[in-house]
Amino acid sequence: MTTTTALPKLLRLTDPGLREQLEALPASAALIGISTDGRAIAVDIDAAPHILVCSGAGGGSTTILRTLTAQFLHQGAHALVLDITRVAHLWARNLPTVTHRGNVAGIHDALVGLASELQRRIDLDGDLDDVPRLMVVIDRADATLRHLARYWETFRQKDDPQKSPATTALEDVLIEGRQARIHVIYDGPANASGLASGAREQFATVILARVSTGMWRRLAPIVDPAPKSSPLPGRVHVVQEGDAHPAQVLLMTDTEAADWLTTTAAGEN
Repeated sequence: MTTTTALPKLLRLTDPGLREQLEALPASAALIGISTDGRAIAVDIDAAPHILVCSGAGGGSTTILRTLTAQFLHQGAHALVLDITRVAHLWARNLPTVTHRGNVAGIHDALVGLASELQRRIDLDGDLDDVPRLMVVIDRADATLRHLARYWETFRQKDDPQKSPATTALEDVLIEGRQARIHVIYDGPANASGLASGAREQFATVILARVSTGMWRRLAPIVDPAPKSSPLPGRVHVVQEGDAHPAQVLLMTDTEAADWLTTTAAGEN
């Protein structure tokens, strides 16, 4: 029988034993949070290569992106952080294994370049032991893709494809990225964003906070009835393999994430 316990009010990097718990995870995994049965809920991107995070106002999606990305960076991954606000992920700008892009032109070029990197990795035919994982982290992703569509229209020529090549590149990564060790963390419901349905279906882990019943039915239709969202900070439901797990997520501030990774790069504990 599963014992239900109260979720912790907060889960922070400074909690006793937390860093040791993170160090015990395989390089392909990151801790999402702690469930009501006291179990650690993690995502293993070898098995579930892409993650969708969707929250209502104040639900903390940007913080969740930061916390997950920091863990994968700590494990040796590299990251392409696409930050249309230009300020949501400043913590990552000076890290040596992070490429941060904020303006639309820079995001467009980064995604188009990602298509070449995807093909390069696929051509290695599985010989990727010396190739770092690449996390593609997209804050406010639906808005970003709308900006990219408008940007493409400003210089698209008659014979060019109608869809932005940046969006096409992201679709290709969602569909083929697993074999190339390229993984997407997507902030938003992937709704009216221009992504093809086949690409939208690639998110095997979905983290939801403060979303409407309608959004639940769209993003996690297998979970019925939709559970009630909590207004408390850091409270989410993690949908994996058809089950929804209420959890308190691990939260890292900008400073905590940057300092932790700087310490990691310096080879300190």
